[in-house]
Order: sequence, then C-alpha cells, then structure tokens
Amino acid sequence: MSIIETRRILLEGVATEVTREGDQLHAPDGRTVHVDRAIHLPPCTPTKIICAHLNFMNRVHELKTTSPDTPSYFQKPTSALNSHKGHVVRPQGCKYLNYEGEVGIVVGRTCRHIRMADAENYIAGYTLANDFGLHDFRETDRGSMVRVKGADTLGPLGPGLVRGWRPDGKVLRTRVNGKVVQEASLDELIWSMAYLLTDLARTHTFYPGDVILTGTPANSRPVQPGDVVTVEVDGLGMLENLIVEGASGISDECGSPPTDTAVVRGVALGEGLKE
Repeated sequence: MSIIETRRILLEGVATEVTREGDQLHAPDGRTVHVDRAIHLPPCTPTKIICAHLNFMNRVHELKTTSPDTPSYFQKPTSALNSHKGHVVRPQGCKYLNYEGEVGIVVGRTCRHIRMADAENYIAGYTLANDFGLHDFRETDRGSMVRVKGADTLGPLGPGLVRGWRPDGKVLRTRVNGKVVQEASLDELIWSMAYLLTDLARTHTFYPGDVILTGTPANSRPVQPGDVVTVEVDGLGMLENLIVEGASGISDECGSPPTDTAVVRGVALGEGLKE
C-alpha cells in the first residue's frame, strides 16, 4: 500500500483537507500552500480520544510499578485538542506540565466487536500526539485524569494523518529545545495497535476520526513556558508545540487548588507511581 498523508489546515479561513506532496499541500480545488506557511488544525475530527496508560515497559520500570495483564485507559476530551504549531498553555501557579510523545491510531470505519486479525481494516492511519499532563492536579483527580489530561490545549495531534504507514521498527523521539528527552522503538509497545482497538471495541463503538493514543515511553518530565517540544517518528513527520504561560491562574472560588505533593512529584519527576 502506498503512503498517503493528508492534513487539515485553515485555507483562507476555511477548514480544508489537503494532501501533502513534498513541501506542498494540495487542496482539492487546485490551490497549494507550503507546509511551513500553513495554519494547521488537528488532522481528524474525533468524537472521542481514548488513551492507554502504561504501554512501554521502560515507563513501567521508571515508575517502579508492574505492568498489568491487560491495558487500562482514560479519556481525553475533544475540547483538549490542539494542533501542529499550536500553543500549549500552562496556567499560572502550576509547575508540573509534562510532555508525553506518542503515536495516535485514527479510526477509519465504524466498528464494534471486531476480531484482532481484522483490526487493521478499521484503522484509517496514524498521527503523532503529545499527551500533555498537568500533574499539579494528579492528587486532586484521584486517578480520573480529568484535569490532569483534559485541560484545554493539552491534546496536540498532527501534523498529518498518514495512511499506509506501518509502526514496525519505527523509533519515537521527543525533543525539548532540540535535545532528545524520550526515545523508544514502537516494537517495545506492550500491547499492539491492533490489540488496543480490539480491546476497546468490545465496549465502545468507534467512528471515523476517533483516536486512540498508544502510550509514552520513559522520561516524561515538566516543561516551562518558552520551551519548544517536538515529537517525531519516521514516516509520520514532526509535531511541534510551544509552551506558553496562561493569562491567569486557577480560580480559587471552588475546587481544590494545584498541589505539590509526593503523589504529584512521583509521576511528574519520574520518582515512582504513588496513588
């Protein structure tokens, strides 16, 4: 199967799906734009984003825990979606905004109750993701990940949706300001792409554009406003985001404030999983 990459961009103010050919993005009506001048949108429009917890053994070991027999998941709301070159906001007063470079599965056909041998037939392609986590709320969330992973801007996807690409032998690298901070082969995934989709489809109906994030390797760490974070995998391109400080802090009118505890630091600094 040939490799085809599509992207979604704002073209003269309209969301448009384009096809990449080299450094040019081609719209169906013949218009073209250079990749560096395009205003990117997320490459798909999911109804849901479901994320696998620990799916790299080096991350399991780093957090001083054990791998379960089957995967567990959390959901990232679509309101968290962000894109290539989009700004990721760390609210004032928060300290532990962590990067997590990942590969995302993009569903291509409606599916439920599928066989693992058929799973690839329901996958449209793959994209890059950075599953940012605001760990200042980890203790408050009590494992739900609602605020940790669901805050606005914490779900960059892109730059494109790549069809015909295979994960076998590919290496994922995350960089902060050009320095490699995460590196792992996708062959090290504990549960395969097909396994994750098949498992989740036992209880969930997936629709075209839905996304499954497949997990991050070791060395997820906090970043600061001004940092540039990139995620790269051969054949999927490079997803780049700038960290910025929010215009305001977290309101203290209600709810728990951000905290700095052993539970928070355990994951944010890779000291161990403490719940």
